[in-house]
Amino acid sequence: MSSLFALIVATTVLVIIPGPNVALIVANTLKYGFRMGSITVVGTTAGVALQLVLVVVGMAAVIELAAEALELIKWAGVVYLVWLGIRTWREPADDLARVEAAPAMFWHGCLIAALNPKTLLFNAAFVPQFVASGNATTANVALVAAVFLAVLFLGDVLWAAFAGSARRVLARYSGWRNRLTGAFLTAAGIGLALSRRT
Repeated sequence: MSSLFALIVATTVLVIIPGPNVALIVANTLKYGFRMGSITVVGTTAGVALQLVLVVVGMAAVIELAAEALELIKWAGVVYLVWLGIRTWREPADDLARVEAAPAMFWHGCLIAALNPKTLLFNAAFVPQFVASGNATTANVALVAAVFLAVLFLGDVLWAAFAGSARRVLARYSGWRNRLTGAFLTAAGIGLALSRRT
């Protein structure tokens, strides 16, 4: 029980420190509202869940191989996010009531989260630390992974809620909202680019 509490505290600290996933969540929430930000959260959580599946089944070799492949693929995501950020930054001011949500919010979030080799290897090292020594069954690792994922999900929803509140304030300053959204999208791309295997 103490190890699960430690996991919750450690994961909460991780959620507070924004990375590429949070930057994407905030950007999508600022642009499209809390609902689309929440769908992005579901996507990023699904992406992390895909990584955790590898951790739970203990496929170290597959994790290493996947990290090699994802290292190449992630650069397409970096270019896409930076391009999207620059395009959004340059967009003219618009009426928030008329902004239509992009249908691909879930998949954007899922791909950015799943294709990050740093989090893949980090999760493989982080999650097992909270499994009781001598009790590393698949069920126990799965429980730890589920708690980790739940805290991550709740924290990311809070980030979306925060951005949703900021969006209402920025409704009067649509040009600034576009620049802030563009900055967060570009930051997500840069964060993904800087993520390295350790």
